[in-house]
Amino acid sequence: MVGAACAQQQPYYTQYMMNNFILNPALAGIENYWDSKVSYRNQWVGLNGAPTTLYLTINTPLGKTSYDYETPNTVPDLQAKNLGGKQFGMEYTAPPAHSGVGFTILNDKTGPLSRIAAYGSYAYHIPVGLKTSLSFGVSLGVQEVTVDQSAVDFGQANPVDPAIAGSGYLNKLEPDVNAGLWLSNKNFFVGLSAQQIVPVPINASNGTTPSGVELLTGKLIPHTFLTAGYKIWISDDVNLLPSVMIRYVQPLPVGFDVNAKIQYQDLLWLGFSYRYQEGFAGMLGVNISSTINLGYSYDYTTTALNTVSNGTHEIVLGFLWRRNKNNSNSK
Repeated sequence: MVGAACAQQQPYYTQYMMNNFILNPALAGIENYWDSKVSYRNQWVGLNGAPTTLYLTINTPLGKTSYDYETPNTVPDLQAKNLGGKQFGMEYTAPPAHSGVGFTILNDKTGPLSRIAAYGSYAYHIPVGLKTSLSFGVSLGVQEVTVDQSAVDFGQANPVDPAIAGSGYLNKLEPDVNAGLWLSNKNFFVGLSAQQIVPVPINASNGTTPSGVELLTGKLIPHTFLTAGYKIWISDDVNLLPSVMIRYVQPLPVGFDVNAKIQYQDLLWLGFSYRYQEGFAGMLGVNISSTINLGYSYDYTTTALNTVSNGTHEIVLGFLWRRNKNNSNSK
């Protein structure tokens, strides 16, 4: 057996604070605008076959969107007066009940294994207080797990005809279901989500390799994430957002991240993240305009991989389209 799909199967993200929708479908349509993110992550640079991840997400509310609503990670309209300021938190109320939809496409590659996945998401948001909202969401999709036989070393124990070993790709298409809950207002959030909640057996050998040689066996297993954060106003221009994420993937030990993001006005933010027993990261982001924002992070691993790796780079580029409130109200 060359590989077993029994450990961490979903990619890591350093800047999930910039796009919580990538982990939790309950955020589809939570903001009062179309929100699109493109991200590229190059993990453990310098290590042969290291993971690379590319994704695109889009989500939007449905129906009329005449409300002003802000979460701790909202990208405010830089042309709107005081929308991201401290005073706004005392003025706004939770939006009315509404639905949201989203779409995700993901390409994740590690060595000879690659995964392409596509999901459609639906979320429903309801006010549970004057300024607080609760949402729940689900994503349905498919993912194709591919093994590049030409990149697999079968070893001496299982000699393989070179014509077979280099014969191309083995594919396995599987359904996938994700679900989540999200409780938030302008200053705090708590989220619980699960990915791959339906375990699916995998066997990508497809009978093309000799007896006793299996390129990919195991099953797709659930990944559970618990996230929470709270925005603290240091001054009228500066706020601090500490947050934490706890993740559980059986049979791995429980892992957690501790993060802090400090933002100046609505323009620039800096961040730091510590991943328990794995490493730490620095982050930098800028709201270029009300339409475009950009984030970059660099991870340094404290494991034995730091002897062969030059760190991890991740870029997240966001595009927003804000709806015309007057037009929404007139429909």
